[in-house]
Amino acid sequence: MKKAVFLALSLSSINLLWSQSQNLDNLKINEIQVIGSHNSYKKAILPEVYSYLAKKDTLNFLPRIQYEHIPIPEQLDLGLRNLEIDVYADSKGGKYAHPKILDLVKTTQAFDPEGKMKKPGYKMIHITDIDYQTWYYTLEDCLKDLKKWSEAHPDHDPVFITLEPKDGKANKFGTEPEHYTSKLFDDLDNELKNYLGKDKIITPDDIRGSYKTLNEAVLSKNWPKVKDAKGKFVFVLDNNSENRDLYAKDHPSLKGRMIFTNSTPGTPEAAILFMNEPQKDSSKIQDLVKQGYIIRTRADADTMEARSEDYSRFEKAKESGAQIITTDYYLPSKLFKSNFKISFDNKTYERKNPVNGK
Repeated sequence: MKKAVFLALSLSSINLLWSQSQNLDNLKINEIQVIGSHNSYKKAILPEVYSYLAKKDTLNFLPRIQYEHIPIPEQLDLGLRNLEIDVYADSKGGKYAHPKILDLVKTTQAFDPEGKMKKPGYKMIHITDIDYQTWYYTLEDCLKDLKKWSEAHPDHDPVFITLEPKDGKANKFGTEPEHYTSKLFDDLDNELKNYLGKDKIITPDDIRGSYKTLNEAVLSKNWPKVKDAKGKFVFVLDNNSENRDLYAKDHPSLKGRMIFTNSTPGTPEAAILFMNEPQKDSSKIQDLVKQGYIIRTRADADTMEARSEDYSRFEKAKESGAQIITTDYYLPSKLFKSNFKISFDNKTYERKNPVNGK
């Protein structure tokens, strides 16, 4: 009898999973809601570096970056379907090869023992010279791992990847990031094509189709169904100022580009938007989701919600219908005491969108 009950329960669970899968398969990719990670490549700051910096941290900034992630393939294995990557241009190589904090702090842990940071190419670090611990020194290595994982799981649902081109002014150590140019953005597109593969990327051209502009296609809900987007990735540029405009320059409606941009609703390039304050903007997000836009928001930020175990921001994020919700805590922190953990009710990271899911 027990075996029969167990078998019935098992079959029921399988049927439920199958049903959920089928439901998502026939939804468009703007009609689902996924949870993913923020600064997905980041390792924890070394304890000896953290201790040194904490003594000089008069503004109490350091706790805001006290988080870490497991390897990206393991995040995808868990079911996360959004990642976030920061990329620094390094066209000559070696610009970020020696974090300056290592001149002040003794550590036995070698940085970049294979010398990958010395070679030209896009580098993946959070904050130069300070928060430099990373699962990938280069974007090339990350893309190769994504391709390897995707080929091993060809039926995976689409993975959204926010990509932030990092540059700006020199830091206190005098390190000034290389500033992006049109050529560097062309090279970035080529990097995605070369190491991940154009066939694995849903591009703005794919969505625009025969519509006059990308925005017109989005407002007409011209997104593919999940079942037609399996094995694919969607990249979004995390910038809404000069670098965004530079990336879009001479590419109306992002024609020929690999990456969507965070553009103002109603403009020709607008398709995927960043609205990171769901408590403040919940109704605006809902309205934009209903119009056809894909929205990225955050369940937590700067470790604050995790430290206080406050889920109110996450609840608003879910309620808003934002399709992409990022967190640093799909697993509880091991760096400070907290049980804070983000997932949907059934302990998964993907579900039907509560606002526009049919």
